[in-house]
Amino acid sequence: MNQLWNQLSNTNEPNEKSKMKKITKAVFPVAGLGSRFLPATKASPKEMMPVVDKPLIQYAVEEAVSAGITDMVFITGRNKRAIEDHFDKAYEIEASLEAKGKLELLRIVQETVPSHINCIYIRQPEALGLGHAVLCAQPVVGDEPFAVLLADDLIDAEPPVTQQMAEAFRKHQCSLLGVQNVPLEDTRQYGIVSADEAVQGGLRRVRAIVEKPAPENAPSTLAVVGRYILTPRIFHFLRQVQVGAGGEIQLTDAIAMLLAEEEVAAFPFHGTRYDCGSKLGYLKATIAYGRRHPEVGQAFTEYLANLNVGGRA
Repeated sequence: MNQLWNQLSNTNEPNEKSKMKKITKAVFPVAGLGSRFLPATKASPKEMMPVVDKPLIQYAVEEAVSAGITDMVFITGRNKRAIEDHFDKAYEIEASLEAKGKLELLRIVQETVPSHINCIYIRQPEALGLGHAVLCAQPVVGDEPFAVLLADDLIDAEPPVTQQMAEAFRKHQCSLLGVQNVPLEDTRQYGIVSADEAVQGGLRRVRAIVEKPAPENAPSTLAVVGRYILTPRIFHFLRQVQVGAGGEIQLTDAIAMLLAEEEVAAFPFHGTRYDCGSKLGYLKATIAYGRRHPEVGQAFTEYLANLNVGGRA
C-alpha cells in the first residue's frame, strides 16, 4: 500500500494498469424518504424537486455523463416511479410538442438522457441505509470500479466534480472520497476523515473515517460530501458491516474496513456545494442557479436586487 501512495505523491501520469480501467457505472441511491421536505415529498421523490427547471437527479446524471459514464444505476424504493418516468421516453409529450412546432422544448425533452446512456433500476427492499443501497448495485456493477453520487448534494463545478474524480482515478487507481471542510459543530451530520497532508493533485491519504461524530470526538472537520469513486472490494466489506449509526448499514463503516487492505484518498474537489437535503441549502441553490439561467437570470437578478431587506417585494 505504501508503494501505491508513493505513486500518488510522485507521478502525474497513469501507469499501464490504470490505462486499462475507467469508470463506466454510476450508482444513485434514491430510495430515501425525503422527510425533511414533507409534505412536498409525500408522493413525489425528493430527487425530483426542481432547481429552476431541472430536477436534482438530472443534475447528478448530467454530472456523471460528463465523466464518460454510460451506465446509470438507480437504487430505488416505493414512490420513486417518477424518476423512472423522467428518464423514459415521453411519446405523448414529444408528439404534442412536435405537432405544435415547439422544437426547442422538444429538443430539451429528448435530451433529458442521451441515447447512448443506459438507465438501470434496482429496488432496495428496505430502507437500510446508504451502505445497503450501494450493496444493492453489486449485481450490475460486478468487479468494476464505480462512482456513487448523492443527488441531494448539488455541486456547481467546472469541470464537474465526478469528472474531476474520474480523471484522478484514471491516474491513481484507488478509492476516492469527495471532501470539504465543514464547521466543527456540523460534524455530527457527516462521515469525517482523518487524513495526511495533501500531496500531488491535492489528494490526501485517508487514515481513518468515522460516521457522524460529535464535535468533541471528530478527528477533523474534513467531511465526505456525496461523491465517491470506489473499487469493487467495497462490496466484500458491505456484506460484513453490522447495523450502525441510525440503525442503518453505513457506507462509512465499510470504507473504514477497506482502509486495512487498500489505499483510500480524500479528494478536495473544486466547486460550490449546495446541501439540497436541507431547506436552506435548497433555497440557496435555487437562487444561485436562477440568477444565471439563460431565460430568466437577468430578470430574476433584478428582482432580487429590488427586494427590501427583510421585507417583501
